[in-house]
Amino acid sequence: MPIELAFTKGQGTGNDFVLVADPDDAAPLTPSQIAAVCDRRFGIGGDGLIRAVRTAALPDGAEIAKTRPDAVWFMDYWNSDGSVSEMCGNGVRVFVRYLLAEGLLELAPGETVAIGTRAGVREVSSIGDDGDAGSTSIDGFEVDLGVWRGSGDEPLVGAVGLDVARPGLGIDVGNPHVVVALADDAELERIELTRAPILDPAPPAGANVEFVVPADPLVVDGVGRIRMRVHERGSGETLSCGTGAAAAALAVRHWAGRRAPDRWEVRVPGGVLGVRVVSAADGEHVLLSGPATLVFGGSILLD
Repeated sequence: MPIELAFTKGQGTGNDFVLVADPDDAAPLTPSQIAAVCDRRFGIGGDGLIRAVRTAALPDGAEIAKTRPDAVWFMDYWNSDGSVSEMCGNGVRVFVRYLLAEGLLELAPGETVAIGTRAGVREVSSIGDDGDAGSTSIDGFEVDLGVWRGSGDEPLVGAVGLDVARPGLGIDVGNPHVVVALADDAELERIELTRAPILDPAPPAGANVEFVVPADPLVVDGVGRIRMRVHERGSGETLSCGTGAAAAALAVRHWAGRRAPDRWEVRVPGGVLGVRVVSAADGEHVLLSGPATLVFGGSILLD
């Protein structure tokens, strides 16, 4: 018998999500239902689906609930094909915007909230309308993605539109990425990303793949500038990927050497994101800032 699912549609720089509230994990969705909801022709359409579940109610949040009771809400994130994902940098900002709109959270400008994810707890700050949290002049929210690391992977990356496979750099920001540098904007535009890039060797769990072009000049007023397109595992090409923007900035920062800046502006097809790197006791943290907007709401009947 069909069930009625109430939803809200949200987006962050064009990376769009279907959001639903299930605080007590009383009505989990199947992968096929999630794929149907995210289908752009027969469903609502979205790059992924996010359920708002209390961390203590979800098996994936059990350990977080013990160690971080302040992380009341868990971002239960699923790719558009119904596969599960660790976390999403654009998604977590939209998730916080959704919690605020639903009256499930209060957060004043400058305040921070802990959010549970499968990649661990992520701290999200409200930037407000006037501040930029030290990154770029991007309103919305800033999320601390935690300590980043190089994965040690350097696969060759092939894609339709590339004349030869290019070397990629593996970056882990809570989920896996491979970043590929291209020569110019024309090369970036030629790539066909409706088909997944081929990685050799292929990471066991797959990876998001970012193709990046540095601006000329690379640095203006202490801020590095890059353009990026992305193919997300489980979703295909998207207009934006928040963790991918962070990975791309980190890769270019690595290639640029010791004098590279810690603040970056990343232009994606859906807009602009800010990335900054800060030192902490446990290592270098990467932070992502950008907008988060709720677009519309409604309900859908699911089998």
